[in-house]
Amino acid sequence: MMRVAVLGAGSIAYGNAALLSSLGHEPVLWSPSGKSGQSIAGGASLTATGSLAGSFKVKMAASAAEAISGAGAVLFALPANGHRKAMDAAAPYLTAGQVVIISSHTSFSGLYIARKIAERGLDVPVVVWGTTVTAGRKTGDASVNVSTIRSKVDVATIPVSASERGLKVCQELFGDRFVQRDDALAISLSNLNPQNHLGIALCNFTRMEHGETWGQNENNTDSVGRLLEALDAERLAIAEAAGYKVRTIREHYNLSFHVEPGPVGEMARQLAARGNGGNGPSTIDTRYVLEDAPFGLHPTVLLGKMAGRPARLHQAGVDIFSALYGRDFAAENDLIGDIGLEAMSLAELKSLVRDGWAGKRAA
Repeated sequence: MMRVAVLGAGSIAYGNAALLSSLGHEPVLWSPSGKSGQSIAGGASLTATGSLAGSFKVKMAASAAEAISGAGAVLFALPANGHRKAMDAAAPYLTAGQVVIISSHTSFSGLYIARKIAERGLDVPVVVWGTTVTAGRKTGDASVNVSTIRSKVDVATIPVSASERGLKVCQELFGDRFVQRDDALAISLSNLNPQNHLGIALCNFTRMEHGETWGQNENNTDSVGRLLEALDAERLAIAEAAGYKVRTIREHYNLSFHVEPGPVGEMARQLAARGNGGNGPSTIDTRYVLEDAPFGLHPTVLLGKMAGRPARLHQAGVDIFSALYGRDFAAENDLIGDIGLEAMSLAELKSLVRDGWAGKRAA
């Protein structure tokens, strides 16, 4: 059994906490806003439905320090637009011997927390996942519907020399579902959520704005599927130019949702017929845009420039969403500036994700 600090109190944090508890571990949740989990703090069990059903005893900490104290692993399980705040709160309390896990890695937030760890001179590896172990929706202050528990999750560790240690902790916590990848750049290029959410949200935008209830997979039509595959082709081209082989969107759907590979529209129809996938967002205040445009699509655009493979559809997505919302989503990314990503060459980035900050910019 391991005590695990689960930093976050949304659907992914709740899903992870329930799964960890079901596997015999001791998850301790922390809500950065302080608004979620009040009933859990008062002694209520966390109730899960769907792919994981039951009532699970979890704890709710009042602070990041309390959650992290005595934990063997520290799991960041919250949207990317909350990573910096949570990482700034957690970094002073990390101790040697712990392992940090990011579910899931986006906008190179692994490098952000790794830099803070290096500045303190700690031996704390940072494990990054290409996607989440659980998917679903929070249904109440102490309840979550877990729609999927993924059978395969890509994983890498910063620095790469700590990969065996990082993989072992993930397996100890969640079982044999992790696939070791080259490094954190390979993981970033394996994260399909931003591109998929771009196509789904853009093509169903007025449904979201009107607050409609709509099935996500039923409305992932053949046309939307073609857009998703065109976005996927941009990501795959960047990965190839950078020297990585990553999963295609069809392989992702097959492994995550257990449907036969084929055109994405057809795979979505199979899921809809099964009743899988749930509803799409019913508001434009959704992570599909507010998280993924600045922290997913924009970094992919930057990687495309580094690799000489322009991500034109990704850039168009950022620009169109910015126009729809009257915001500058590229400017809302609060991680890449401190990492220095925009000024890096591809070779510099590859060296950093492999070796970490020791002896480099953290010096």
